[in-house]
Amino acid sequence: MKELVIEAENLVKRFGDFTAVDDVSFAVPKGSVFGLLGPNGAGKTTTVRMMTTLAVPTSGSARVAGHDVVREPEAVRASMGLTAQSATVDDLLTGRENLRLIGDLYGLDRKFVRKRSDELLEQFSLTDAGDKVVKDYSGGMRRRIDLAVSLIAHPPVLFLDEPTTGLDPRSRVELWDVLRDLVRDGTTLLLTTQYLDEADQLADNIVVIDQGRIIAQGTPLELKNQSGAASLVVTVSRHDEVHQAAELLRGVVGEVHVDADARKLTAPGGDVPALTRIAAQLDEAGIEVDDLGMQRPSLDDVFLALTGHKAEDTSNKEEVSA
Repeated sequence: MKELVIEAENLVKRFGDFTAVDDVSFAVPKGSVFGLLGPNGAGKTTTVRMMTTLAVPTSGSARVAGHDVVREPEAVRASMGLTAQSATVDDLLTGRENLRLIGDLYGLDRKFVRKRSDELLEQFSLTDAGDKVVKDYSGGMRRRIDLAVSLIAHPPVLFLDEPTTGLDPRSRVELWDVLRDLVRDGTTLLLTTQYLDEADQLADNIVVIDQGRIIAQGTPLELKNQSGAASLVVTVSRHDEVHQAAELLRGVVGEVHVDADARKLTAPGGDVPALTRIAAQLDEAGIEVDDLGMQRPSLDDVFLALTGHKAEDTSNKEEVSA
């Protein structure tokens, strides 16, 4: 079994009568990506603040790299990096100056910091921009330098609180590639996100949190399977053959949902043998298809099934900082 480097046990955080985090427990093995998934106001940021010593739990406990977040906060901070929702770099400094500033605050050897800064600028494709002031960076570049700064001390654990919020699709994908490289190098990541595709792309294990409580957890595939079996999806080539194809499918799998405008037929709970029979019968009937295959439930389907609302829905309660 892999060493556990992030552990939360029965974490609770209350602000007066409001419970922001309610009995949250999870464990993250070394060298993996753990996703904390939920809508705005679900309790994700408050959980990260407790794990990173920025907020004290009302009850429960947490450990990072073997250190208790309440009893050993300095050791926890020395073992981790944090990329918060809003950038923490200084707009009036260059990227290189930001890196060196944080290195000085860590008390690191200046020769090491210069070398490490060059490595990080290259790793995050910022070498050419390293001597430009951050206020002139694009959104994606700002997010990359913010992440680079959190890695100046080469921490084994990195907390990322919605790291791609506000980025364009290309910048998001580029940042995902950087995060995958970090994991390959041995870094352990805890990632909060409200983007289902992000959790699906990056996380080895996911906890789904809503209104401060864990409502599901598992691998992306395990969570998808909780939403039901895969479906058979057939897209026929001609509109005038949609209903003929639907009758053929009903003879094999029973219930069929028909979207005539899209020429798409969906049969829930299908399997590979049924898919093979349908392909043969469609061919025999002379019905041409544009697409034929199995479709697993998405994480969007999972979240909707678990909570009754989509992940991007905003909670009525905003998360409270402390």
